[in-house]
Amino acid sequence: MADGSSFSITTPIFYVNDVPHIGHAYTEVAADVLARWHRQRGDDTWLLTGTDEHGQKILRTASANDVTPKEWADRLVTDAWKPLLDTVDVANDDFIRTTDERHERGVTAFLQKLYDDGYIYAGEFEGFYCVGCEEYKQPSDLVPGTGPYEGQQVCAIHSIPVEVLAERNYFFRMSDFEQRLLDLYESNPQFIQPESVRNEIVSFVKQGLRDLSISRSSFDWGIQIPWDSDHVLYVWFDALLNYITALGYGTEDDEAFQRLWPSVHIVGKDIARFHAVIWPAMLMAAGLPVPERVFGHGWLLVGGEKMSKSKLTGIAPSEITDTFGSDAFRYYFLRAITFGQDGNFSWEDISARYQAELANGFGNLASRIVAMLNRYFDGAVPERGELTESDAAVDALAQAVTERADASIAAFAPHDAISTVWELVDALNGYITEQEPWALAKDVAQRERLATVLVTALRGLGTVAVLVSPVMPKATEKLWASIGAGGTIAEQRIDRAWEWQGSETVTPLAAGLFPRIEQPEQGAA
Repeated sequence: MADGSSFSITTPIFYVNDVPHIGHAYTEVAADVLARWHRQRGDDTWLLTGTDEHGQKILRTASANDVTPKEWADRLVTDAWKPLLDTVDVANDDFIRTTDERHERGVTAFLQKLYDDGYIYAGEFEGFYCVGCEEYKQPSDLVPGTGPYEGQQVCAIHSIPVEVLAERNYFFRMSDFEQRLLDLYESNPQFIQPESVRNEIVSFVKQGLRDLSISRSSFDWGIQIPWDSDHVLYVWFDALLNYITALGYGTEDDEAFQRLWPSVHIVGKDIARFHAVIWPAMLMAAGLPVPERVFGHGWLLVGGEKMSKSKLTGIAPSEITDTFGSDAFRYYFLRAITFGQDGNFSWEDISARYQAELANGFGNLASRIVAMLNRYFDGAVPERGELTESDAAVDALAQAVTERADASIAAFAPHDAISTVWELVDALNGYITEQEPWALAKDVAQRERLATVLVTALRGLGTVAVLVSPVMPKATEKLWASIGAGGTIAEQRIDRAWEWQGSETVTPLAAGLFPRIEQPEQGAA
């Protein structure tokens, strides 16, 4: 299927201090849908995810649980983070851990190069440090504390007091790259998206960049600085490098790096600054290409607040998938939320959309078309007769929707792509209501017309199935087994979805694609 172009996409590597919530799953699913779509376009596609396992926060969490940091990381990866990928059906090509030997080797090579080239120096540093962010904070990043922290300065993101740290550290000459970064943002407006995040980053860099402290000597859980064993590498400098160490950077086998880098980074907007400022500056210093794009998506809000384990607003993905299934999880979060903006989650909303859009909309459409072909033609797919204006309109819409949805994916707007496909779902339901095939079936003289109507509807249904297969792989594969011409639905060329090849016969669907469910027991979040 490959047509020669490549599409390399990454999620952040997630911090293993706790178990995942639906905010993490949202990022994973968004990147996975984009990757699946590109695979079905014929692109040489690679999706990377993984875990970030170094740093002071992990050390403290492990100590509090009476285990070593590596034991803690191993436990969380095995019991929580890798199972998350199965829970929400993520088809990643690689999973990297910052404790992997391949990662540490690549980081050491990168670090030594920057040191040898004069981009790293030793110096004294004192600043406000947030352990939650693993980052030194500017005064503008702090807010007055409330409740038990009243009278203290706290991190605006984590609402916990910052610590004043003074250390002799190694520094990266990030200030050298201030103008080069601004030139990058101006020459490539698409480098940071959406525009709201881009504007924030540009404003931040225009205020002036300081050199970045990149080592710690107050604890030892991290990658050792190769020329100074008393220091370990700052966790963000370590973590960002996963995007190239996973591709073989720093090893003799860097074919994947040469073929697939630069990648697109999908991140939460709260960490966009690391990816759009520190990371490209690091790459510039090493003489490497900067990322293809950094997309900072919005937060998932519960009750109007960003999800947080400490505030008891974190929801485990399985709480949703156990009731609605992984397909509905994937559909809901990419359909209901404009990608790039914040979005509120509620049990009422997902339940309503499941019923109206999936069970009654797409699922019922599929059941009706397949059932009528089996009832009226014994499952054989007949030839179409002469097309009316209504029939031709369905065909034309199937092609137009395919092209528009494909363009939306290219623009990193999966919500628009799904919304566009649903125009075809609604049109097909309306077409069947208008054409009344059950009435046509009562008149032998209308046999050809009945065939034309049902096959026109079937052609549209197959187009919908191919187009939403990256979003709902399980339901669409089930439908494909009924209407497709062998193989898997993932093998269908998505940018020409209206040309999908169907079977000469359709087999009955054993059950609805989206079974009716009782109102979930969970209270409204």
